[in-house]
Amino acid sequence: MSQKQLIEFYGRECSHCRNMAPLVARVEREAGVKFERYEVWHDEASARKMEEYDRGYCGGVPFYYNTATKKWVCGETDYEAFKAFATEE
Repeated sequence: MSQKQLIEFYGRECSHCRNMAPLVARVEREAGVKFERYEVWHDEASARKMEEYDRGYCGGVPFYYNTATKKWVCGETDYEAFKAFATEE
């Protein structure tokens, strides 16, 4: 089993990313997980990193990736679905 890494790609001015921020914080707090965050609109290296994981799945932000399951979430979602995504091994 590989080490799970949860990754969040976001844009500083992205309204959908701001809408997700409290939900991400809640999942981190309640599920005991941590997301590694990359701002992609103003950081070219982060944008390239997102392309490695995105592979055309989403094409925008927010984009979340679970390295253990190879699953992703594109855009806004609800708490239960996001928690299930973040805690799945």
